Amino acid sequence: MIPLSILELGRVRQGSDRRTALNDARTYAQQAERLGYKRIWVAEHHNMPGVTTAATSVVIGHIAAGTSSIRVGAGGIMLPNHAPYVIAEQFGTLEALFPGRIDLGLGRAPGTDQMTLRALRRDPANADNFPQDVQELQAFLAPKGTNQRIEAVPGSGSNVPIWILGSSLFGAQLASSLGLPYGFASHFAPQALHQALNVYRNNFKPSAQLDKPYAMVGVNVIAADTDEEARYLATSQQMSFTDLFRGTRGLMQPPIEDIESYWSPQEKAQAGQMLDCSVIGSRETVSDGLQKLIEKTEADELMIVSDIFDTAKRQRSIEITAQAMA
Repeated sequence: MIPLSILELGRVRQGSDRRTALNDARTYAQQAERLGYKRIWVAEHHNMPGVTTAATSVVIGHIAAGTSSIRVGAGGIMLPNHAPYVIAEQFGTLEALFPGRIDLGLGRAPGTDQMTLRALRRDPANADNFPQDVQELQAFLAPKGTNQRIEAVPGSGSNVPIWILGSSLFGAQLASSLGLPYGFASHFAPQALHQALNVYRNNFKPSAQLDKPYAMVGVNVIAADTDEEARYLATSQQMSFTDLFRGTRGLMQPPIEDIESYWSPQEKAQAGQMLDCSVIGSRETVSDGLQKLIEKTEADELMIVSDIFDTAKRQRSIEITAQAMA
């Protein structure tokens, strides 16, 4: 069995609040730890009423403090939004508090809209400096050099593992050239998955961090006791993607019986394209679907997204998924 990990968005559900969402994320991580999941990551998104992980390093600390062995990290920090030095300080602090458990996944996208990007006081052109910023961050996390006058404290010498995340060939090329592990966001942008993995593996150059390619593949998994129940639970995520196209970002909605009454044919096609890398069903269905995905991608690890409204059903989903892969 290859390792299973989890991506957490800190979803705010209708009828609930933000504090509950953050505490649910920690409870979810505790469940994942008991089930043997390798890591849980949180994603940086801004100006989204239904997502509470904008202050990503703070949320990582909240989750890590409530767990003891599972790795906790960013999936990812959108580096163009930040000075590399500040991220080195933040993740160096996390590593000092939770040694050997912190991961730092880095993305190039803003994780928000252009208006919010201006509120962050960031220039959209910062994305062009992503490769240089990654290397600068690596230097701040490495041991302090003899003539180095600027040191990240904490941070220097922590060597927090860095990952490159992406949904295009750019991230694959960068990860391979720097010899870093690579995570592909196929849970919402699966179109270039196989091409990106080929680029990454064929061009990989060993580094001090990694001697051979290591690829993680994102996949939506909605697991339940029956296929029918899983399809019903999946409608919450389908509505979230539909609302994204409509520009009406809101709180997560409870599942509905008839998703066809919610979206238009065009919205269904758009959502279907983005959610193409999904496995929805019972234990047997999930086992078959994930095994086929592993065979096709030769993934070294899967990162599971179980976007389910009911927290108990969500915990049950990752339990069934773990059993399906046992």
